[in-house]
Amino acid sequence: MKKNPLDKIMKLILNFFSRQFLIKVSLILRPLLRILYKGKKYTDPIDGSSYRSFLPYGYNKLRENALCPGTLSLERHRLLWLYLKKKTKLLEKNISVLHVAPEIIFIEKFRRITNWNYVSIDLNSPLADIKGNIYSLPFKENYFDLILCNHVLEHIEDDYKALNELHRVIKNKGILIAQIPIDKNLKKTFENKEIINRRDRNKYFGQYDHVRIYGSDFYKRLSNSGFKPKKIDILKKLSTEDKIKYCLPKDEEIPVGIAIK
Repeated sequence: MKKNPLDKIMKLILNFFSRQFLIKVSLILRPLLRILYKGKKYTDPIDGSSYRSFLPYGYNKLRENALCPGTLSLERHRLLWLYLKKKTKLLEKNISVLHVAPEIIFIEKFRRITNWNYVSIDLNSPLADIKGNIYSLPFKENYFDLILCNHVLEHIEDDYKALNELHRVIKNKGILIAQIPIDKNLKKTFENKEIINRRDRNKYFGQYDHVRIYGSDFYKRLSNSGFKPKKIDILKKLSTEDKIKYCLPKDEEIPVGIAIK
């Protein structure tokens, strides 16, 4: 198969530039990309915009048609939106919401939900409302009804400490949505604190700033931190046409934890 020159460029960009820099640049480029890739083949369900193609994305192994040009959503973002929209009433409820490490497409969408008391937090992101550390959140106990913490835990050294802190600030029966990359072939999470080199982390963890690969025992980690874990498999309930149209992941569950106090 002939390689697309864009693939190599994308890998170089993602692995060379910091996430903070890429966020700032992407905010400028999005309007142009929306025009350049305008079409009808693929659609981002989050805002309904359509394109002739999506962009490849990946730090190690590239995934075709992963990144939406106009919204910068990835497969997991589109999957999560369909879950929130089609399978829950969370978008309609009057609730307090914490968004950890906010994604561009979601922070814009969620800030416009008038019935949400919404706040975002991140240690470095220029998008977040509050600059703060997930190990020590500046909120009182039992405050939030919903916490979104997606593709965060694989980046931090002490994920148990983070989960315990999220449990502290969430209400009883509050909902934690914690998407992460899970290797279903692994029964036990693979982590090795001696792997610190960027190249080695890319090799063993799939990304230079990941510190582990989660296995199916992630749900036990949720349980150990005070959450009743649930596996949400919305893909089973979507048509093949929608999976193709929205460029969704082929096989991915959404980990959800219900806080027990």
